[in-house]
Formats: sequence, structure tokens, C-alpha cells
Amino acid sequence: MKRALKNLTTTRFALCRAFPKTVLDALEEAIRNSENQHGGEIRFAVETALDIGQLWHGVTARDEAVLAFADLRVWDTAKNCGVLIYVLLAEHAIEIVADRGYDGCVSEAEWRTVCSTMEAAFADRQFARGSLDAVAAVAHIIQAHFPYDAGGTNELPDRPVLL
Repeated sequence: MKRALKNLTTTRFALCRAFPKTVLDALEEAIRNSENQHGGEIRFAVETALDIGQLWHGVTARDEAVLAFADLRVWDTAKNCGVLIYVLLAEHAIEIVADRGYDGCVSEAEWRTVCSTMEAAFADRQFARGSLDAVAAVAHIIQAHFPYDAGGTNELPDRPVLL
């Protein structure tokens, strides 16, 4: 019941307060700058809340993150190096979905650490700081496995998307 209440009462207004244009601009710049230091691709997506149908069917933040990973075509990079940072604002739930290029070299615990740090910042209503720190942490992980390639191209948009 608590989960339903959070999702049904979180509005786009809350989304705009947590992620105003200035924060979206800063995230876009952080993603763009990070991609000049590694060979991966980062996408950042924020969903306001789940609707009643999703709640009824038990859809989780992870389910939505995997769907967004596909819909945003994060999987569609030449080196299978895309990473999605997904936020379900109503629940302050963060999920990271990484392409298969990270299988066997980045543990679930490493991704979960980034999510936990971001969730802690969100609990303090520090959405900008938590998000920017997460982008930096993900960039650091990517750099260890996909070094910068001067001949590479930016395959995915850097602008965070509001779902």
C-alpha cells in the first residue's frame, strides 16, 4: 500500500523540482565530458512514477530499467559498452543496466555500490549531487574496461531523458 501511495502521489512537478533544467544540463555535460575519457556510453533516465496498472502487475524499478535500456537502445553500441542509470523517482529507486560487454568484468556488487550511494544522496534530497556522483562513478568503472578511443564516436545522446 505504501508503495502504491508513493507512486500515485508523485507528480511531474516533483520530477521538475528534483531534476530542473540546470541539473539536466549539468548531467548532460558530465556525461559528455566523461565519454571523452573512456570508450563507453552512458544514458541517464528518470521516470516519475509507476501507474496503477504497473503496480497491480507487480512491475519493479528493475523491470522498468530493463525496458528503458531496450527502448533507449542502450544495447545498440558497437562494443556493447552502454550503461543505463535509471531512476524511479517516486521510490527513490536506482537501477543500473549494463550491456553484455561488462559481463564477467564488472560485478553486480560494483554496480549496486553506485546505486546505494546515489540512493543515500536522494534520501537527503541531494538529487543533483547524487546523480553527478553516480555518473562519475560509472565513468570510472567504464574507463577500467573500455579505455578512451580517439577514433570512437558518440553513439548515444548524452542528454538525460525524462520518461
